[in-house]
Amino acid sequence: MITSNSTQPLLRISDIHRRFMLGETAIDALHRVSLDIHSGEFLAVWGPSGSGKSTLMNIIGLIDTPTAGEVWFDGQDTHSLKDDSITDFRGKKIGFVFQNFNLVPVLSAQENVMLPLQIQGVTDTAARDRATQALVDVGLDKFMTQRPDKLSGGQRQRVAIARALVVSPRLIIADEPTANLDSENSTMIIELMRQMNHSKGVTFVFTTHDPRLLEHVDRKVLLRDGLIVEDEVTQ
Repeated sequence: MITSNSTQPLLRISDIHRRFMLGETAIDALHRVSLDIHSGEFLAVWGPSGSGKSTLMNIIGLIDTPTAGEVWFDGQDTHSLKDDSITDFRGKKIGFVFQNFNLVPVLSAQENVMLPLQIQGVTDTAARDRATQALVDVGLDKFMTQRPDKLSGGQRQRVAIARALVVSPRLIIADEPTANLDSENSTMIIELMRQMNHSKGVTFVFTTHDPRLLEHVDRKVLLRDGLIVEDEVTQ
C-alpha cells in the first residue's frame, strides 16, 4: 500500500558499502547500495542466501552501521545520532520480526508483547492494555496467557508481529519471517503483515528467498552478491 507521494522518503540509504573482516580477509557484503523506501510501502528484498539481505536489513534497522554511505530515516541523518540516541530512536520508530521469533520463553504472549513498551517506560497498566489490543489485532486474543512453547510456529510469529506493532512504529523490518514455517503458515503470516500494512498504514520491509511470497508485495528488490540488480513495483 504505497500511500505517500512525498518527495522525501521515510528511509533513504545512499551508496551503502559494508565490509567485514574475517581474520585478514575482507568480505564485502554490500556494494554501493542505494534505496528509497516511502511511507506505506510493502516491500520485499529477495535473493539467494549470501546475497547481503540480512546485512541490508541490519543497516536499515539501525542495528549495524555501514562502512561507507549514508542512512536517513524520517528526515534524520542517523550518522549524527549518538549510541544512546540511536537506541531510543530505533525503539520508537522501528519494529522487528525475526525468523526465530526471539520470544522470551518464560513469559506469556501478552508479557512478551509488553516488553518493548516497558523498556520505553510505559506503565504496566498501559503496556498491558496496548499489548492486549495488539494481540487481538493479530487474532491471538484467546492465547494471551500462553507461553511460547505452548504455541505453534505460526502463532509465535503472530506474537512477534504484535510485539513489533505495539510501539506504533513507522517501519517494521522482518528478516526471513517465514523461514521456519511451512507453506500454509508462511502464506498466513505474509497475509497478516499485508493486512496490518493496509489497516494501520505501517511500512513493511521483509526479506525472503521464497519467490512464491512475492505475489503479495507492492515492490520487490532483488539483491545478488551485495548489489541491487532489480527494483520492480508490482502493484
